Amino acid sequence: MPFFKSLPDNAGPANVFTAYPEIYGPWSKMSQALMNGPSPLGQGERELILAYAAGVAGCEFVCEAHSQVAYVRGVEAGVIDQLLTDLETAPVEARLKPLLAFVRKLALTPSEMSQADAEAVFEAGWDEQALHDAISVTARAAFMQRLVEGHGFTPMSCETAAKSAKQRVERGYVNLYPAFREDT
Repeated sequence: MPFFKSLPDNAGPANVFTAYPEIYGPWSKMSQALMNGPSPLGQGERELILAYAAGVAGCEFVCEAHSQVAYVRGVEAGVIDQLLTDLETAPVEARLKPLLAFVRKLALTPSEMSQADAEAVFEAGWDEQALHDAISVTARAAFMQRLVEGHGFTPMSCETAAKSAKQRVERGYVNLYPAFREDT
């Protein structure tokens, strides 16, 4: 149940975004560009990174929501749970593992980041744009975690998250909320 009495029991980020369009309209546009715009990382990879970053940080709401988007985007169902259990044995492309190790460390101990962490990503074949995008997606996960945890939102059921994921893929991040639609 949300901490705010003005919010319904099943409230989520959409309730906050709609209440403050001057803040979250630009946020939605940034999210659209970050998650669906040009990047060396595919859309499914970016959603996987967001879900993974939220999962390692302990945010079930954001992890489940974005795991479902990653699965709609073609990531094999269950992979994010496997990554959270053991990055080294999870069935993902080998070159993705150093990037995910960077994401994990950034999500959990950001003040301990080092040049060696970045070099491991570059040595795996990623360029600076890919690392920047992974850092930005990890930052987005942290922001969303604070938003949902700060408001006391209850994690969505798997079914609700799957339905929301399909809408997010079909409409994008900007057009998901009527107040922010680009075509109106």
